[in-house]
Amino acid sequence: MPSGLDTLRRATRAGLAPLALATLVAGCQALPAADAPGGAEDDPMAGAPPVTRGLDAEGLAGLLTAELAGQRGDYRRATLGYLAATERYGSAALAARAALAASFSSDPELLARAAGEWQRLAPDDEPPSRLLAGLAIQRGDWPAALEQRLRLVERGGESDLAAFVESALAEGADPAPLLARLRDHLARTGPGARRHDAELATALLEVAAGDNDAARRRLERLGQSAPELPALWLTRARLAQENGNHAGARDAARRGLAVSPGDARFILLIAQSELRLGNVAAAEAQTDALLDDHTGNHELRLALARLYLDEGHPEPARRLLLPLVDAPDTPPMAFYLLGAIAEAEGEVDNALLYYRQVAEGNEFLAARLRAAEMLIADDRLLDARAFLRIERLRHEASFSDLVSLEVELLEREGLTAEADALLDRELDRTPNDEQLLYLRAMRAWEQRDLEAMERDLGRIIERNPDSAMALNALGYTLADLGLEERLEEAREMIERAHDLEPGNPAILDSMGWVRFRLGDPEGALPWLERAYATLPDQEIAAHLAEVLWVLERRDEARQLVREALELFDDRPVLDELLERLPELAP
Repeated sequence: MPSGLDTLRRATRAGLAPLALATLVAGCQALPAADAPGGAEDDPMAGAPPVTRGLDAEGLAGLLTAELAGQRGDYRRATLGYLAATERYGSAALAARAALAASFSSDPELLARAAGEWQRLAPDDEPPSRLLAGLAIQRGDWPAALEQRLRLVERGGESDLAAFVESALAEGADPAPLLARLRDHLARTGPGARRHDAELATALLEVAAGDNDAARRRLERLGQSAPELPALWLTRARLAQENGNHAGARDAARRGLAVSPGDARFILLIAQSELRLGNVAAAEAQTDALLDDHTGNHELRLALARLYLDEGHPEPARRLLLPLVDAPDTPPMAFYLLGAIAEAEGEVDNALLYYRQVAEGNEFLAARLRAAEMLIADDRLLDARAFLRIERLRHEASFSDLVSLEVELLEREGLTAEADALLDRELDRTPNDEQLLYLRAMRAWEQRDLEAMERDLGRIIERNPDSAMALNALGYTLADLGLEERLEEAREMIERAHDLEPGNPAILDSMGWVRFRLGDPEGALPWLERAYATLPDQEIAAHLAEVLWVLERRDEARQLVREALELFDDRPVLDELLERLPELAP
């Protein structure tokens, strides 16, 4: 990757060279003659115009600072340096470099700022739109994400709007604003493939909004104008399935398969429809044919097995999975699913054998949890604990996770003393295990033992001064307790945590909350707003609502509480706030 200086040189070469020559000529013309009186004392540059563009000392220093910061891993400082250079030189290339640095900074707000500058300077570039769309999706702002997607489309780029809408609806997005924007887009879009994609996306939103007739008419029109479009039949099949019309879904999938022979998506839809119609043999015929065309595709075999399990047919799933057991590279998920099938059929010991074979990776802890829960449900708590103890010996890298898992299971069984004893015993053996120290600290906090909590978090911080998690946990706790004599100490710890992880929403919340506790609600507000925008959470919502209330912004506070009550089922901090301030209730 070229350096920032190279980027600047390329970006400004054409514009800066004439400026440099002009400055040089002007400077030569302004030089006094060798025998001019007072020449040695006068500043020859005194009358020169200020340098506002080009690699002057300040600009060069800023770029070098940014470049070196990036090489040291201080991506926030690097980003800010490149953004300053971007503002100075108006260079889209430097804005792009700022966005690259920001992408490593764990600060989505900073990345959004850099991408926004890039887009402002190069409005036709695709990458900033894709970045901004992705960031909007992360914070759940689906209308903003759609706006960026449409920006791509309107500039001739590709953007799978139908897939985007499916994702948005799966995440619970409100279809109304998305539907209004897409209809507006369609009103200004001519015929072609991009319009087809937008039509499909609009139909999906119409169904989600309850306007099934409009969706049906739209899809029928599209079927007449573009029957060769696989996405059309895919959408029609999926909508039919969602409406419980499994025969219609099968027919649409068959039409799609005729248009796109061998397309696995349609074969899977046909198989799923057959299963829901009770035609297991027909479904197996479809999936067997698909496997014949994709010999050795373990992921496909796993996906088909999950399909049968989801539809309540474990035997075909087992038949699909067993060949994977003898493969040299058996996917861990195969053992996990076989364990789940055996467990469902009451074969506890057989299930245990399968669960134990799940290798370390994504399914590792889930398999141990399922196995232990299964044994406990079979009234074999001692066996479950022995199993987890052996697993800790077998898998040293997962030692802390497995101890934490056993602590959680004991707590679920109401065995708090046994859970505490286990944690104490394992920490006696591994006294510097940060994960277990943190777990014990959090348990101490739940038991209102501040001294024990502070002792364990302090040990973490002593050994690892850069533990943002421990710094934030202790700082937030001191702030939340309102211990006036320790609020400054809390603020210092939280600010250290923020320096380490500036984009962490939990730390942003703490930054705001400690300021509120220090009597500065105005200073607290922007931190809490940033935290809630990054991660909508019931605790952050409660903090933000209380600050808004204190600032006499009562309507906004009530509106936020109303939204949070609808959004969060489990909301202890919000409920506690409403007990203290019942007038906040909407």
